[in-house]
Amino acid sequence: MMRNVRLELARTPDFPEGSSAHGYEFTAPLHPDGTLDEEAWKAERQACKVRRFWAGDEDEHGRLVHARNKSWAFHYDGTDSDHDEPIFRFDRHRFVEGEYVSITEHDGVQRTFRVIRVR
Repeated sequence: MMRNVRLELARTPDFPEGSSAHGYEFTAPLHPDGTLDEEAWKAERQACKVRRFWAGDEDEHGRLVHARNKSWAFHYDGTDSDHDEPIFRFDRHRFVEGEYVSITEHDGVQRTFRVIRVR
């Protein structure tokens, strides 16, 4: 079933309380336990959109992609794959409220995000 997931920046040295102004919203098919449904993604990949929001920057829009090396990433419109943001163990995460996900961002830094909402 397709779900909309909101991730917000977890605690960091710069944001000791985390930040609701920094994060991602994406759409992906999830199993009832909150894990990614890869077979459904294959059929619905065009619907698997992402929006990166970051205070002070314009929103970036793109899609969830499955890379050649079997990893998952966010790919943004108008960029090449060198700018993709890999998601650590995306296929093993449970996207349920309160869980955490690590994403390597454009600057090469891996940051942790908290699952805030799944609809």
